[in-house]
Amino acid sequence: MKLVRVGPPGAERPGLIDAQGRVRDLSGVLGDVGPQQLSDAALAQLANVDTAALPIVPDARFGVPWTGIGKIIAIGLNYADHAAEAGLPPPAEPIIFLKANSALNGPNDAVMLPRGSEKTDWEVELGVVIGKTARDVAQGDALSHVAGYCVVNDVSEREFQLERGGTWDKGKGCDTFCPVGPWLVTRDEVPDPQALGLWLEVNGQRVQNGSTATMIFGVAHLVSYVSRFMTLHPGDLICTGTPPGVGMGAKPPRYLKAGDTMRLGVDRLGVQAQTVVAYAK
Repeated sequence: MKLVRVGPPGAERPGLIDAQGRVRDLSGVLGDVGPQQLSDAALAQLANVDTAALPIVPDARFGVPWTGIGKIIAIGLNYADHAAEAGLPPPAEPIIFLKANSALNGPNDAVMLPRGSEKTDWEVELGVVIGKTARDVAQGDALSHVAGYCVVNDVSEREFQLERGGTWDKGKGCDTFCPVGPWLVTRDEVPDPQALGLWLEVNGQRVQNGSTATMIFGVAHLVSYVSRFMTLHPGDLICTGTPPGVGMGAKPPRYLKAGDTMRLGVDRLGVQAQTVVAYAK
């Protein structure tokens, strides 16, 4: 099942994608797609809804596919070849940082350069959506705590991240720096999260082309590991790292400027497209 939220920012309504790729309106069935709708039982009920009886939604903006995201946990340098292009050794344990919830953005909404930015970069990632509370869970049980998966662009300002002291967070949490969607694809439609291709294009040029098979730490490992240090609640999002091909790793480095476009996707999970715009307060 592919769950969506469509409509103007702040006024999105719930929906799902039918077998023909059309958006069907779920607002007559539930108020919204939020943490309470992400449990196995709630998703099973939604799967039994007569999709053909739901109204078709004409072309509309896609928002973040679920609401009530308590925290966004991101994993750094989780692909060995990406670590190499960054000039850093592969980590012995997962690197954890947080992205601010205020960075959340619709999958096709504009990405805004922060004030003074000269090194804004792109990162296509597999997003993992928690459906059941996870606290110190075993790796073998970790995937049962996952509601589904989505595409994430972990937009990053490299100067803020690496040259301004402190942790990575200040380069990761700028407004619009976390486009999510277009869909939340339920776990049953992704039997192996370690067998997904992912890619990103800038101005029509393919710059990232990778596979989750080359992750250093797989999804089950990450859910288990993160749950040792913080309780994961339904609706929480884990961004699992990016393959090589980011602007920082190009020779010479290449960064985003106003007017650039990004297009990115993950197998089974859909495609995003963003235009970069200049800072506006």
